[in-house]
Amino acid sequence: MSNVLTFEQPLEAAAVVNGVKEANPVATHSDGVPIIVNTALPKITNGISQVKHLPAEFYTPFFSDAANKRKPSPIRALFPLENTPGLISLLAGKPNASCFPFTSISFTARSPTDPSTETSLELDKNELAEALQYGPTGGEPSLVNWVFGLQEYSHGRKRGEGWRVSIGAGSQDLLYKAITAILSPGDTMLIESPAYAGVLPMFEHCEQIEVDTDSDGIDPASMRSILENWPVGKRKPKVLYTVPFGSNPTGFTTTLKRRKEILALAREHNFLIMEDDPYYYLYFGEAPRPASYFTLELEEPEVGRVLRFDSLSKVLSAGIRIGFASGPEPLLRAMDMHTAMANLQVAGLTQVMVSTLLNSWGYDTFKIHSQNVSAFYRKKRDIFERCMRQYLTGLAEWSRPEAGMFYWFKLLLGTEEEDSEVVIRTKAIERGVLALPGTVFMPNARKTGYVRASFSLLDEEEIEEAIQRLRDVILEARTTAGAEGKN
Repeated sequence: MSNVLTFEQPLEAAAVVNGVKEANPVATHSDGVPIIVNTALPKITNGISQVKHLPAEFYTPFFSDAANKRKPSPIRALFPLENTPGLISLLAGKPNASCFPFTSISFTARSPTDPSTETSLELDKNELAEALQYGPTGGEPSLVNWVFGLQEYSHGRKRGEGWRVSIGAGSQDLLYKAITAILSPGDTMLIESPAYAGVLPMFEHCEQIEVDTDSDGIDPASMRSILENWPVGKRKPKVLYTVPFGSNPTGFTTTLKRRKEILALAREHNFLIMEDDPYYYLYFGEAPRPASYFTLELEEPEVGRVLRFDSLSKVLSAGIRIGFASGPEPLLRAMDMHTAMANLQVAGLTQVMVSTLLNSWGYDTFKIHSQNVSAFYRKKRDIFERCMRQYLTGLAEWSRPEAGMFYWFKLLLGTEEEDSEVVIRTKAIERGVLALPGTVFMPNARKTGYVRASFSLLDEEEIEEAIQRLRDVILEARTTAGAEGKN
């Protein structure tokens, strides 16, 4: 089978400096796969820094069978030509805008700096006209440009470093498209364990290799042991999936030291890092927020092994369904090909509404807003922690989360078998409290004594009542276990 991809835009060519094609240095990973490094530095314009990045051909072995078979949209691939002066387009089946009933759209938004005031915003007429029509697969230009600026503001990443942005209907939409583009049935991948239950079905066609986590996040020692003892002749994992801030379900945030170790392992063993970071802007730890993998790879000999996923669901609106991926251009183009086939684009109206709001704020005000959101969830976390200490000391074990909206705690049920599922799915519901047993977050569905509880929506009285009910459930289970032990 051919291992060549065709994209809406041509793949990045081999390094060319002053018109001369440069040879790539030859080196190998620990499994013998060649390391290809783009020795060309991006052209310096508008202050863009010089950063080495992996060339397009590096990613060829990473693409899935589905991505290799997928062909670009014969219509959308030609959309850019419609802007050619003097060209009459008979191309697309676009509805005539004169039939659209929308003439203007405005909305109000609370001020992050003064929540008692609201600002009225109206969509620009030209942007509204573009949003009402079929638009670019990768996102509306106004939002894409804002995200480029955000990634420089938040992560120090600039244009011209071999990466770009695509907008999706939430980060999970983009994650699914990335998985489809990279992982074929039977491929192996690394996944931190436990992991978000919502993404586990996406990896069902793969062999999932669990990497241990603890209160400091993903454990590089566990990963190194897995990779250094890998079966001879078997291809090593293509990717690592990780949620480094406020991991769902654990709430753990990976330390800076561990992130650097994971990046070193990615280079040594030749895998990509899927950095799923919906809680990046919900960090409320005491220590300064650790740098993202997307930032830290700037310290590596070259960039291009991190594919980052961000979400606006937790800080703007879950229902607006806007997320964005940032990463190597070849991977983003493969994802866009999926979008062109599956849903054409994210709804233009929501994109322009979001970009109108964000551009009116600017990056400093967006930061203030996200800090306000983080402070809100930190207060919720502190209430939950107080109630846990008051009612569940000696009945459960936990570590305090530093980001996100979840507590991950182990029930001490007094039984030899660590399994929270029956207690949580039956006794807890009977007592009037709903939570998730930890087994649904285990990549291979193994039993565990852990439970995930969300504190995002509850007020103080509800949190206290829920924890008291869980206390009653645990005490009842321990009594039952003790009686069965005597028999």
